[in-house]
Amino acid sequence: METQILQPVGARVSDVALDDPELRAALPGLLAEHGVVVLPGQRVGNEEFLAFLRSLGELTFTQGETPVEGHPDLNLISNVGRETPPRSTFHVDTSYVARPPAYTALRAVSIPERGGATQFTNQYLALESLDPDLRERVEGRTITHVVTGVELEEGDESSAEHPVVRSHPVTGRPSLYLTTLSRCAAVSGLDAEEAASLVARLYEHSTRPENTLDHTWAPHDVVIWDNACVLHRADHSGVVGDRVMHRGMVADHAVPA
Repeated sequence: METQILQPVGARVSDVALDDPELRAALPGLLAEHGVVVLPGQRVGNEEFLAFLRSLGELTFTQGETPVEGHPDLNLISNVGRETPPRSTFHVDTSYVARPPAYTALRAVSIPERGGATQFTNQYLALESLDPDLRERVEGRTITHVVTGVELEEGDESSAEHPVVRSHPVTGRPSLYLTTLSRCAAVSGLDAEEAASLVARLYEHSTRPENTLDHTWAPHDVVIWDNACVLHRADHSGVVGDRVMHRGMVADHAVPA
């Protein structure tokens, strides 16, 4: 197992299989520290992918999204048959629930001829590089995250408050925690105009190019990331060819023994 640290976020772990006990033992720490883990050369199907995810904890699924046929725990992400490309902005998966998913992973099924990278931001660095006056302003505040873009059933969670400065569940290390602007409905202690201005400043700061890793997909890639310390988006601009991913999510952070 060979590990290469990526900048400004992430690690690439090569020469290892998804079912390798060494990888599974190391992943919670790697994800907590580096946010994203790229696992190239994984010639696996959905059963092996699901077994890998279940080794990290209980699986979860975003209500209203499209499941993979025969695998209801996996979400289908595809541009096939679309006349217009999908839209994606930097976000945290399903942050509108009280217990957002800990980890999200993608398995590359079809890679386009050109384009289609997934981008990740380092939210530890975003907090550490925040202007001191702005950091003081956000300390102790919460953002109300709300659902957009999916149809929920009656009784499903659709809104949750989370700290703007959120401690990582494994390490306790603080990071900036927000999501796409349309899902940040309110900030505690601020009126609507002040809240929108503050969130826009935090979002712009978090997603600067110098804080962003572009992962260009290769066949048989598996990529997993920690939703507590990264934002992510798919870059659909200029995509040529089919882009198909299978996505799985783990509910809770695995804390090393």
